[in-house]
Amino acid sequence: MLKHTLLIFCFVAHAHAAPSNNAADDIERYLAERGIVAQMDQMREAVGDKASDLVVNAMTFLGVPYRKGGTNANTGFDCSGFVRSMFEQTVGKVLPRRASDQAAATEKIDKQDLKPGDLVFFNTMRQTFSHVGIYLGDNKFIHSPKPGQQVRVDDMRQAYWDRRFTGARRVETKPETGKN
Repeated sequence: MLKHTLLIFCFVAHAHAAPSNNAADDIERYLAERGIVAQMDQMREAVGDKASDLVVNAMTFLGVPYRKGGTNANTGFDCSGFVRSMFEQTVGKVLPRRASDQAAATEKIDKQDLKPGDLVFFNTMRQTFSHVGIYLGDNKFIHSPKPGQQVRVDDMRQAYWDRRFTGARRVETKPETGKN
């Protein structure tokens, strides 16, 4: 799991680092300077493997283009298609297709109770719950923002997102029992 996490962060580091003759050293330095390995270990302990796996899996899709109605990495994702795909791939949970339906189908939580793997919702189209992303921790979330852009990480404290925040939700990931 640690190797998988490091590989993901290597891609992120590569996108932000200057070219170097020794990329492995640059990546190691980047990860060490930012304490990313330690943060991932702490997150795994705090929220469990499913949430950690969800976050790590979502990070592997950084840079996938936005596509309205998109539900896969080959053609692109819209916001709810991205969230739905991540939960289905990682924890086997199939969420509704639309952001507003995802909000309705999940447990409301307070913003201060957010944990990695929770959903964050925003009003980006003059409609409550019109945009959704996956909370990563430290006020960061990953999402597929809009046409012409790609899956990326943003900070919820940025004025744009702060003004548009409409709620936080937690997805029940325990297997359903008692159904025949």
